[in-house]
Amino acid sequence: MKIKAIIFSLFILFASNIKAQTASEIMDNAYNQAKIENKNVFLIFHASWCGWCKKMEKNMEDDLVKEYFDSNYVKAFITVEERGEKAKLNTPGGNNLVEKLGGKNQGLPYWVILDEKGNVLKDSRINGENVGGPASEKEVDFLISVLEPTSKNQKIDPDKIKEVFILKKKS
Repeated sequence: MKIKAIIFSLFILFASNIKAQTASEIMDNAYNQAKIENKNVFLIFHASWCGWCKKMEKNMEDDLVKEYFDSNYVKAFITVEERGEKAKLNTPGGNNLVEKLGGKNQGLPYWVILDEKGNVLKDSRINGENVGGPASEKEVDFLISVLEPTSKNQKIDPDKIKEVFILKKKS
């Protein structure tokens, strides 16, 4: 019984010393990976409560388009706008980064495509308004217009992007 208590205590001590990755660390890793793999970085600012964030991330992982996103982008995620008990989930430095990249008060998800040096190529705003998780035909057409010039390795198939991202109305 004492051994279990000691192991449990060591686990608690170790777990409490694990530090969450900062926004800078996440981005440095993404930039390095993008450089090595000849990709751009697709950065998504999200939160646990954000249904549109989950929808967008799920869409990017859909079998129809996953290969496209994986071959062209290093996906990076920064958690922001968590409140109350979940505030501890916020990525340290995430609020500063979202503000620096023009996403303050834009809503979630807010996404930005950057090159391997951290230069902004495109973001999720149309005329200053965040499209967030694209779901309408107009929003998905905008997404396609952002993806086309930032794809380095695999050509985009607009029909597949539309198939996955356009929200189907229930009959």
